[in-house]
Amino acid sequence: MPITRRTFLRQSGMAAGVLMAPTGARREPVRPVRPVLDPNTLAPFVDPLPIPPAAYSSQLRPSPDDPKLKIPYYRLAMRPLQNKVHRDVKPTLWWGFGDSVPGPTFEARTGTGMLVEWVNELPTSHFLPIDHTLHGAEADKPEVRSVAHLHGAKVPPESDGYPENWFVPGKSAVYHYPNQQDAALLWYHDHALGINRLNVYAGLLGLCVIRDAVEESLNLPKGKYEIPLVLFDRMFDLEGQLYYPITPPPRSAWVPELFGNTILVNGKILPYLEVEPRKYRFRVLNGANGRFFHLSLSTGSFRQIGTDQGLLPAPVEVKQLTLAPGERADLVIDFKDHAGDQIVLKNDFSAPVMQFRVSAGKVSDPSSLPASLRLVPKIAESDAVKTRTLTLGEVDDMQQYPVAMLLNNSRWHEPVTENPALNSVEIWNLVNLSDDSHPIHLHLVRFQILDRRRFDAFAYQNEGGILRYRGAAISPDPNEAGWKDTVRADSGMITRIIARFEGFPGRYVWHCHILEHEDNEMMRPYDVIAAR
Repeated sequence: MPITRRTFLRQSGMAAGVLMAPTGARREPVRPVRPVLDPNTLAPFVDPLPIPPAAYSSQLRPSPDDPKLKIPYYRLAMRPLQNKVHRDVKPTLWWGFGDSVPGPTFEARTGTGMLVEWVNELPTSHFLPIDHTLHGAEADKPEVRSVAHLHGAKVPPESDGYPENWFVPGKSAVYHYPNQQDAALLWYHDHALGINRLNVYAGLLGLCVIRDAVEESLNLPKGKYEIPLVLFDRMFDLEGQLYYPITPPPRSAWVPELFGNTILVNGKILPYLEVEPRKYRFRVLNGANGRFFHLSLSTGSFRQIGTDQGLLPAPVEVKQLTLAPGERADLVIDFKDHAGDQIVLKNDFSAPVMQFRVSAGKVSDPSSLPASLRLVPKIAESDAVKTRTLTLGEVDDMQQYPVAMLLNNSRWHEPVTENPALNSVEIWNLVNLSDDSHPIHLHLVRFQILDRRRFDAFAYQNEGGILRYRGAAISPDPNEAGWKDTVRADSGMITRIIARFEGFPGRYVWHCHILEHEDNEMMRPYDVIAAR
């Protein structure tokens, strides 16, 4: 991924536990207003990697699609809880689903729907700082409100978790997930307008695995050899409590991005996992607010077999894996030749994330890694009935400090401008005029990346939208060749995606998945229009 100077300053500065604040034309690291926990003072690899519990259905209820058909019904509450993030850190207060962070993992099958009652059992006061100047977070709104979005799901609009459909403590909402889609790793998280970044930071996220017969026929590692890895970063004070910084006065409390100095895997700091010398499948999610992960192994490489919306056509060897917020990767690591070794999963600047402890001796491994995985038919560009050119930018004040992040120079409450017809194909040209790389997520649909191409952003902004390319189109990386729902739109690039808007008519949203951006206008509604 191309790294701008600003991105380098932000991410490298976070090793010291800092946020970015404005000085002149760039954002410099500034110390938090109170001391924060330094993860480098903690003993590494002393806690085993926790595995999120399974979600269990309490009963069967009639399907909204066919009342004669009974489907699983789940009831999952959002509530305060305390978990230890490290052996030597005091218990941390979180807001989680159920009794864990991440929350329980749903197991679903293609073609078998499910009902989930999302229940708000949170307190009525928030424990993280709300910026009431943000749209949707005004002082007349309840402090605590939430709505769940199943990221990557093809669902009717009333079950998508529309950001304004939040509900308060003591209330709940029942959502229907038809699961009419290929096997994939999805994830659920809060999506309340204006405070989404705070609710997710507090711990409101979890996984959902959809399985199907095609995937199961491949004999990939399964059971205890299939491991979820939910990655996110946070900051903690010296008492082990979550710390969310704010921009110093006279500005509003909102910060443009937040990069925590501490990385957690499944809710633990620097955990270890005992593995056998054989193949393992790892289902990886970047659940961070804004951090891009660049993952590698101290020894060996990954075989990536899937991305956001399911399996790739074939495995791809990856030495370094880039994951933007909201993206997922399906990986296979073969520890066969590493009996007795200790292998470290690393992030930027070789910072350790977790450790794999490979047992000695030989074991049997009946699983396989096929050369071909799943057919991913390309959507032909000629099928597109419309091409949209959509800008990604920011509104700065006189000190080059962003006061809002915008899609197509429009704010959330302005009239809808994207209205694809149901079952039609469109190409969206994402024109990034900012210094940030933005992970753009479209609700409802899956899409394919066509290409990326560098262009003259200054000319585009100052010469009436004239496109001057600065190079040839670049095909997506081999590990991006599958179905996606979140795409990395890099700075100074035009990223082209193609999607068929199938599933359901109604109102959905598209947005940047840097949650601080999403909470400050970088999200727009769009309407899928039913055929007349």
